[in-house]
Amino acid sequence: MKIDLRSDTLTKPTPEMLAFMMQAEVGDDVYKEDPTVNELEHRISALFGMDSALYFPTGSMTNQAAIKIHTQPGEQLIADAYAHIYNYEGGGVSFNSGVSCKLLNGTRGMITATQVEAAINPPDFYHSPLTTLVCLENTTNKGGGACYDLDEIKKIKSVCDQYGLGLHLDGARLWNAIVAHNEDPILYGQLFDTISVCLSKGLGAPMGSVLVGKQRFMDKAMRVRKVLGGGMRQIGYVAAAGLYALDHHIDRLKEDHRRAKELAKQLEKVQCVNYIVPVETNIVIFKLTDSPDSQTFVSRLSENQIIISDMGQGMLRLVTHLDYTEEQHQCFLKFLDTY
Repeated sequence: MKIDLRSDTLTKPTPEMLAFMMQAEVGDDVYKEDPTVNELEHRISALFGMDSALYFPTGSMTNQAAIKIHTQPGEQLIADAYAHIYNYEGGGVSFNSGVSCKLLNGTRGMITATQVEAAINPPDFYHSPLTTLVCLENTTNKGGGACYDLDEIKKIKSVCDQYGLGLHLDGARLWNAIVAHNEDPILYGQLFDTISVCLSKGLGAPMGSVLVGKQRFMDKAMRVRKVLGGGMRQIGYVAAAGLYALDHHIDRLKEDHRRAKELAKQLEKVQCVNYIVPVETNIVIFKLTDSPDSQTFVSRLSENQIIISDMGQGMLRLVTHLDYTEEQHQCFLKFLDTY
């Protein structure tokens, strides 16, 4: 039995999702004539109480479009040092927008309002880049699926308002945070100028992310998506997967969270595991002692058809997801119990 826990991006559409996709009514989305895409955008903008939404092929493109909308070349954004927009989007911040990043050392990928305020460059000091945007990530990928406290985001929002900065949320796994803390998506819409949400991770769609935001920012989104090559035609077949996921795959994220926590608890008993990052959602990051080293441990897992990610420096990561079944889960727990 193969168990692949490298990422929640590995999921495939369920038979029910595929059937729903094939029934989609489609049109040319570049002309905004695809009714299924339009419905998906309307559903998600309404969920967050935002003015409008725009469907993108990937989460990275969604984030990069938001950054370009908020900034001008030569400016600077503030983010945590673990931020996906800095570490895992191919240098797109500088390549696409000509913007630099001021990186802050937060806690598990999360920064505070105090840190943000201290990092803002004085606007009249022309030797430094003009600070114009703050980017948060919820949940944090490199931080082990950690979730921001909404009260801290409110404080960050106040700082952004005080200094005239935009506030963008990389919400690739925001659904996980919302389910884990039983939150209303509307609360996020009230705090952020733009939010990107992914459909191809926890929700199991084969592709797609959506940018939602206030109208003055979203007015620019269509043009930026075109510039980045994100205009698609009869994409409603795939957007339908997002609609299906909204109705059937959100609440089940609780199962991913439960299994991740159970795996973390079992890993605590493994002698070569030195440290486990606190688990809130579906990501488990842990560090091994010097012996066996991470490569040996990963090889042992691989020999038993269990695949996880090696993050380097002795850090390993596993991510529970839609296609990780209870049968696989019990098999993995049993393996760890005998390791």
